[in-house]
Amino acid sequence: MKTKIFNIILACQVCCGVSAVLTACSDNKVDGDPAKDWAGTTQRFVPTDERGFSTYYTPAIGRVGDPMPFYDQKAGNFKVLYLQEYDNNMDKRFHPIWGVQTTDGCNYTSLGEIIPFGDNDYQQDAALGTGCCYYNEKDGLYYVYYTGHNGNCRNREVVMRATSSDFKTWTKDNLWALNGPDFGYSGNDFRDPQIFQTEDGQYHMVISTYPVWGGDPKFAEFKSSDMKNWEHVGMFNMIWDRMLECPDIFKMGNYWYLVYSESFRTPWSRKVKYMVGNSWDDLKACFNQGPRWPQDGREGVLDSRAFYAGKTASNGTDRFIWGWCPFRSGADIDEKNINVGGEKDGDEPNWSGALVCHKVQQNSDGTLVLVPVPAMDDKYDMPQIVEVMESNGYANGTLTGNDAYVMYTRLGVHNHISLTVKTAGNRDKFGISFVRSTDAKKYYTLVFNDENENWRKVNFEQEGAEGKGFVNGIDSYGFDRPADNTYDIDIYTDNSVMVMYVNDKVCYTQRIYGIQKNCWSINSYGGSISISNLMVCQQ
Repeated sequence: MKTKIFNIILACQVCCGVSAVLTACSDNKVDGDPAKDWAGTTQRFVPTDERGFSTYYTPAIGRVGDPMPFYDQKAGNFKVLYLQEYDNNMDKRFHPIWGVQTTDGCNYTSLGEIIPFGDNDYQQDAALGTGCCYYNEKDGLYYVYYTGHNGNCRNREVVMRATSSDFKTWTKDNLWALNGPDFGYSGNDFRDPQIFQTEDGQYHMVISTYPVWGGDPKFAEFKSSDMKNWEHVGMFNMIWDRMLECPDIFKMGNYWYLVYSESFRTPWSRKVKYMVGNSWDDLKACFNQGPRWPQDGREGVLDSRAFYAGKTASNGTDRFIWGWCPFRSGADIDEKNINVGGEKDGDEPNWSGALVCHKVQQNSDGTLVLVPVPAMDDKYDMPQIVEVMESNGYANGTLTGNDAYVMYTRLGVHNHISLTVKTAGNRDKFGISFVRSTDAKKYYTLVFNDENENWRKVNFEQEGAEGKGFVNGIDSYGFDRPADNTYDIDIYTDNSVMVMYVNDKVCYTQRIYGIQKNCWSINSYGGSISISNLMVCQQ
């Protein structure tokens, strides 16, 4: 029997809840029966993503590459520039800089193309690489510093710039560039410029590069008083031989931070991380004297491997971080050649995807965590009726036994799932599954794994009769077991993009194809867990 677990006063929501799922599902031909009442079933449904996402922004054509966010004081909003990726990029000319604007981090308006790539295959900026945007109050100009990339040129990568007085018409400064070899750096890797100000009012620029003589990668540092003329200051270390991309430097409260992405070329370490210091000089010393990791127990990791190229911006009150969640071309294919799963097992994600935003929260000791953007709850504001569709080992809000589960009503396209899970013992393990059905041979689970009695880690696993278990390409990070074994969980989904937050201490982004319009479950893997405060809201 189906068990209602949601407050009866929300029964009036049926018309926009379960009925909405039924209407949406009935518009799709599945198993040749478009009139089937899918809302009352537990068989697998085969959805497709919308063209252009609602919350985790994706352009209608193409995808989002490395974001360059900043707060526009003149306009009173955030502008997030990004590298526009297409399936059919030209051989030498690609990645024009496009942009969106937002006031809250979850509702976006496209600004279209901001800076085009070069006019021909032999211009230095035939292809564009990431950089930063900055508004200079002294001269009233917006500056975009970016990477000009062209293997046909003497230097494959140089730092270039464009300016605008109104953020509409942009002029490339074709007579100016920073060339790495002029300062003792590589001409092949000299990229990702980021500008910030220090206490002395000087502008500083940090660039990811290698010394011209080879060896381990370095950050090159320049400074300027007018944002036009730049003086080379010197270099400081990265982390051993790891190339650290997309640097972002800022001061928050009494601490200085450098957020970076460990290179996409080294998959085992590919995550967004940060260092923290008491001053700009102390921040550089974190790299030169160590590394001197943040005291957070996870080497400064901020999210899973499905969040990359993260950079931040602040409006003076809140600081947000934007990165991209990758698309996966190796999704599992069913007998009808339709993508139905999370990814091809073990494969690494592709470059580019959907724009994901988190709020950056600072702890009293200077460590950082990522938490939901406040506006998300206002956007996902339609409570749904949630029912138990199938279960094994479930009674009165408690799951007991190995392979116990409780399967819930089909989700919509845009969902906010909130719940509390409490484990009876210190090592009791549980998971949350998506794309689950009674006829599924495999489905995808976020497993709260007990690495040891006091250490947990969210693993991504393909479960089911044909499941492959742990998937290497989507690693997360470890965290302390809650002292009271209580996990307050919020999950937001937008089509195939999913972000989970736990106890305001853990952030986990993932791409799982087929979430929408399918059932989902909570699972126990031995021991006992209790489930409470369960709610699903849609937008």
